Amino acid sequence: MSVSFNPARDIPDLSGKVIVVTGGNAGLGAETIRELAKHNPKCIYLCARTPSKAEAFISEIKTSTPSANIKPIHFDLASLQSAKTAANEIFSSTTRLDLLYLNAGVSAAAPDLTKEGYEWHMGVNHLAHAMFAQILMPLLQKTASTEPNSDVRIITVASEAAKVFAPKEGIIFPQLKTDMSSSTGIARYGQSKLANILFAKKLAQLYPDIKSIPIHPGLVNTENYSKGTGAGWFKLIWKPLLMFTGLTAEDGAKTQLWAGTAGEAKTGVFYIPVGKEDAGGKFGGDQGLIYELWRWTEGELKANGGVGWP
Repeated sequence: MSVSFNPARDIPDLSGKVIVVTGGNAGLGAETIRELAKHNPKCIYLCARTPSKAEAFISEIKTSTPSANIKPIHFDLASLQSAKTAANEIFSSTTRLDLLYLNAGVSAAAPDLTKEGYEWHMGVNHLAHAMFAQILMPLLQKTASTEPNSDVRIITVASEAAKVFAPKEGIIFPQLKTDMSSSTGIARYGQSKLANILFAKKLAQLYPDIKSIPIHPGLVNTENYSKGTGAGWFKLIWKPLLMFTGLTAEDGAKTQLWAGTAGEAKTGVFYIPVGKEDAGGKFGGDQGLIYELWRWTEGELKANGGVGWP
């Protein structure tokens, strides 16, 4: 059963909290920042690929919330080096981190490779976020263990596409360093979103002092979903579906805002709108696949200069 959630009413005071949001200048990320900024956090780091767009959104926020302290961070998720640089910039500029939103992503893109040669969706949606979280994990742990009344969380924006469109194998590991052009864009997207769910659940297992929560925001009419270029025949119904039934960013952000602030949100649970528990499909609780994904990810991060998991 879904829960009733009104951000203005239900988000608690966030005084002293430090928040990081990837993909924070548009869509769900922008709406998440817009709402959180109203509740007095100490600082919000807005991670975006285009600095000018980040600055423009920060200026917009300050017109309605003048006291908001929002700092732009350049982060191109198609580059693991950019993930390292962005995370290290945050790590060196704050002594605490309370809430990490792994929000940015791409959907149904045409076949392509990231800068390090990974399938585009898996590289952007999963691997770059994993590198980013790995570097920031000691800061999250420190906050969880030393700050009084700490409530440290990692919120991962996944998707029910993991249940419907991921390959029949779940994740095709031997092909993750190819563009997977023989698969559809929506299948490549579903595979990466399954990785989001499984990885968030593994973090919940390894770091019990930190709530790690994957969520599905719903079918949201945002720029990310509407400009997919590799969905094939599915794209013919995708845009009309978004136009007539898609949620607004305001409604779509409610699930991740709830997951980041509600006391009843549980670690390691996949939630769909709003606050409703979901199994995550056939592979959502597959411990073997969780382990295989973790080992693959750990190896790839190490090969690209990762710092290792604390």
